[in-house]
Amino acid sequence: MQEFLKNALDNIPEKEQEKFMLSLFINTSSSYAAMVRRDYYKKKMKHMGDNVYIGCGVKIVNPQYITLGDNVIIGDNVTLIAAGEGGIILEDNVCIKDRVYLDSERDDTGYIHVGKHTYIGTGTTLQGHMGLEIGDHCLLAQNITLTPYSHHYEDPDQLIAAQGGHCRKVTIGRDVYIGMSTTILYSGDIGEGSVIGSGSVVVKPIPPYSVAVGVPAKVIRKRKETDGE
Repeated sequence: MQEFLKNALDNIPEKEQEKFMLSLFINTSSSYAAMVRRDYYKKKMKHMGDNVYIGCGVKIVNPQYITLGDNVIIGDNVTLIAAGEGGIILEDNVCIKDRVYLDSERDDTGYIHVGKHTYIGTGTTLQGHMGLEIGDHCLLAQNITLTPYSHHYEDPDQLIAAQGGHCRKVTIGRDVYIGMSTTILYSGDIGEGSVIGSGSVVVKPIPPYSVAVGVPAKVIRKRKETDGE
């Protein structure tokens, strides 16, 4: 096996060698490969803080538009796509679990900003066409989908894809807990301190310190009273 690998490496065209070696270290789960990944992307990213961990199989598009704070953890097979300068910011102590997909979508208006000490669970998809801001100390469980775009479809004689749609910035406040398999639409801002039950579909703003559940999500009680209530 060693001889086979040596011969294979010796015969890789020079222009393909860097791509091959990068692929090797990206997809290897050893601690040494993780160190190589971290050191490689530290030179490529807009900023990378201390003690960052990047798992194996991670896909990063346009690292020059990505900022990672201290102690950020990125799990295996995560995808980070920074379409433009707004990019992706993961602040200190953010934890991104396996198979999470973050995409800022648009090179002019898109961005994703995740606050400190926030946890994003396995299989979650977050998109930031016009901006997505998630506050500090949030908990997002598994398989959450946040897609802030809704297609127009009023004209049956025109392709739906050609009719445009609704899109806006979405904000999730500080200390929010979102249960697994929740869907959040473009109109679904979530106020500080709120809890969203598993399997809910958030189609309108949820006030601060609310508990909301269902399809569509409705407030069933308040965690505490806030100003103006």
